[in-house]
Amino acid sequence: MLNTFRLAAHTVVVKALVATTIAAPVSMALADTHAWPAKPVKFVTASVGSPQDVMGRIIGQKLSEKWGQPVIVENRPGAGSLLSIATVAKAAPDGYTVLLSSSAFALTPAVMTKPGYDAERDFIPVVMVATAPNVIIASSAFPATTLKEAVEQARTGRVNYGSPGLGTTPQLTAEYLFKHIARVPVTHVPFSGAPPAASAVAGNQVEMASLAMPATLQLIKTGKVKALAVTSAARSAMLPDVPTLAEAGYPGFQDSTWVALWVPASTPADVVKKISADVIAASALPDIKEKMAAMGFETSRADTAEFAAFQKVELAKWSRVVKETGIRLD
Repeated sequence: MLNTFRLAAHTVVVKALVATTIAAPVSMALADTHAWPAKPVKFVTASVGSPQDVMGRIIGQKLSEKWGQPVIVENRPGAGSLLSIATVAKAAPDGYTVLLSSSAFALTPAVMTKPGYDAERDFIPVVMVATAPNVIIASSAFPATTLKEAVEQARTGRVNYGSPGLGTTPQLTAEYLFKHIARVPVTHVPFSGAPPAASAVAGNQVEMASLAMPATLQLIKTGKVKALAVTSAARSAMLPDVPTLAEAGYPGFQDSTWVALWVPASTPADVVKKISADVIAASALPDIKEKMAAMGFETSRADTAEFAAFQKVELAKWSRVVKETGIRLD
């Protein structure tokens, strides 16, 4: 009887120890998640001074105040944005290393055979920070004042257009618009970024350009260039008199430049949810909206689920556009 009691007691103790051993890592993981962030958070992006770099510092300051931890913007320029993307893809999935990138994230897998990452397998889309439409602009010397007129000019004579560079979303937008929707020949002149392309249009060196709106806003408002159309689904609040592509007579395609956050795959869902919610809350603040507007961007409220759905559409869109235009970077 005594031996039976001892055996039963021993069994209970063993089971309790096993249960405790199994539960301990789970409890620790939950505790770590709930305590997040317990140390500085890094936003990894590419070029210094890029829109995403500036946005990271603006949003990061608000998040740092809320989280009680520094939010550090770490620049990893190289191979466009590929080095910054690769850095985060290989980081620990704990929420302390966050990718801060742009619409190039969705485009690169379409224009490169081996981009070095799988957009859907290696990352979790967290939140979209801000968006800005691309815009088709024309020089003051160019006779066309509407997109339809620009297309007719291209149909009857040689027309050049500038872009921030080969394989960028504004360049692919222009190629798809002119050569596949409007069916007119145009010659691409790549520049090393949006500002020099915008300056070339203002200086009458090229007839048109397809660019992200922030680089063109002041030139448009001061009358140094003409805005023919924005590429977004709706008119921009910053250029309310400029028609969309659909309103200009070319429906069926839309595009924008956007900035967003991602974390490595397997990052805890609670951490992803917290980053998303806190970024959206910060973006809704009047001073943040004002600073974004000064850059030519509108803040977004697309949370993790909405951004994930949007990203899927973007990946499919650029895959289709690249196949139809034949533009590749390798």
